[in-house]
Amino acid sequence: MFGGKAVTPVVILAMQGAGLRAAAQHSQMLTSLFTHIPGLKVMCPSTPYDAKSLLIQAIRDNDQVIFCEHKLLYGREGDVPKESYATPFGEANIVRDGDDATIVTYGRMVHYAVDAAERLAKDGIEVDVIDLRTTSPLDEETILESAERTGRVVVVDEANPRCSIASDISALIAQRAFPFHSLKATIEMVTAPHTPTPFAGVLEDMYIPSAAQIEEAVLKVRG
Repeated sequence: MFGGKAVTPVVILAMQGAGLRAAAQHSQMLTSLFTHIPGLKVMCPSTPYDAKSLLIQAIRDNDQVIFCEHKLLYGREGDVPKESYATPFGEANIVRDGDDATIVTYGRMVHYAVDAAERLAKDGIEVDVIDLRTTSPLDEETILESAERTGRVVVVDEANPRCSIASDISALIAQRAFPFHSLKATIEMVTAPHTPTPFAGVLEDMYIPSAAQIEEAVLKVRG
């Protein structure tokens, strides 16, 4: 809007996610809404290590950054170096390596994906688990390289399915995986249902995607 003559170095911390019995008003995943807006940078850490590095990168940047924090990750512990370090925008993390399928996700769902991958490994199925870390910019290269190599993809997103990060990544892979016949199965999405987050605990537990659902989706693309 200003021809590059103005900068807006602001970081907005945005809590999100279900699981605390906070009903629909306080449990939404708005990552895709922020990602949709050109010019905004969107970060979604999954670990304490990434939370520090991504926040440092966000503060140093001269653009607007939406820093999405899942409420149920606040109590998660992990190693965090004392020195300053930063993760560049648009650099996904391959949390686990495998050649049988690819799981793409972000935020809290990374831990569910890892749990599913560990269970699948007991049956001899090894999968790539990709933690996006930032949804805008998006590390398309890492996603496409893994999808083309494994030929089987599951995209996991706690958000509702319509116009979500999951649907966006599924479309990206369907349009740009090359050669197209490298995909050996239909892309599967594991998401919350297209409904407001329920307040009742038993319903909210069913609403949130689970490691078992991710495992089932991988087995489905595996045939």
